[in-house]
Amino acid sequence: MPSRLHATALPHSGVATPRTGPALSDIALFVLAASGVFIVRRALRKRFLKRPPKD
Repeated sequence: MPSRLHATALPHSGVATPRTGPALSDIALFVLAASGVFIVRRALRKRFLKRPPKD
């Protein structure tokens, strides 16, 4: 029984383009990671300031 699904995408040409700088997704990932670290540090700092010191 033949399959009715056909590949519609063209295959890769095999030629790589030269990298001229970071891609937009690289920059977005960096900004997301940096903001996540900032938010977590701020939350932890706030959490530990509320606690009374242990004797």
